[in-house]
Amino acid sequence: MPAKVVVIGSLNMDLVTRAPRLPRGGETLIGQSFTTVSGGKGANQAVAAARLGAQVSMVGCVGSDAYGEALRGALLAEQIDCQAVCTVEDSSGVALIVVDNNSQNAIVIVAGANGALTPEVIDRFDAVLQAADVIICQLEVPDATVGHALKRGHELGKTVILNPAPASRPLPADWYAAIDYLIPNESEASALSGLPVDSLSTAETAAARLIAMGAGKVIITLGSQGSLFADGKRFEHFPAPKVKAVDTTAAGDTFVGGFAAALAAGKSEVEAIRFGQVAAALSVTRAGAQPSIPTLSDVQAFKAP
Repeated sequence: MPAKVVVIGSLNMDLVTRAPRLPRGGETLIGQSFTTVSGGKGANQAVAAARLGAQVSMVGCVGSDAYGEALRGALLAEQIDCQAVCTVEDSSGVALIVVDNNSQNAIVIVAGANGALTPEVIDRFDAVLQAADVIICQLEVPDATVGHALKRGHELGKTVILNPAPASRPLPADWYAAIDYLIPNESEASALSGLPVDSLSTAETAAARLIAMGAGKVIITLGSQGSLFADGKRFEHFPAPKVKAVDTTAAGDTFVGGFAAALAAGKSEVEAIRFGQVAAALSVTRAGAQPSIPTLSDVQAFKAP
């Protein structure tokens, strides 16, 4: 059987528009296109892990609306176990996304039903966590739920991954001891560590501080510059595969899902990081969140230019 990855987190409907550039404050731009795409960091990472070879269960909440039905349906289409995806009397979460001609994006999230994912919901589906090899959390659901899930995963002896996105402030100090792999991007690493992160050397300094704060191991994703791994004894830089970017939406989620799937399948950390990077690189060559996520065969067939 494939290794089991459990993702605890958000499900959002992405409302995506493309424009020549990102708007300034008070400005109205004429957009080029509009689409609705299933997303949310939790759901994206679940889809990534599933397409990249893992057996996946999702724990989250959707609203009692058409978006909720579509979000659940998108996961079921990927053979993801949705027994722990609850429907609540609220609107489903949404993300308003603008993508410019340089493939950069700006995102506003409205949590909606994601706010109903409480520690009590996690406890109700404890059997799902018990069946996991790897547990992934993010920060698009209530902090109390994330902290509870991290600690329960650690208590169960599972490999616990936290993708601290979106992070704008330090994490609660008592979370770190429960985290095996902390995977922030540059801005998130800066917010968590209180240090600027704008180069490989500053990323190393921030990673060292995060490990000193209690995280087991840290992987800082650096976009087109690849990623930095730190475990308290060494740093290792992994350059990114070279591709032509079309849309960076969900690239980080694809890396996390791919890394988790490879790690759960018994790959080494180095192999899992490289696997996740290839998956993320392929994702930026396609538009959208979940539609951009590659399959295991896509990654296996990838040849660097």
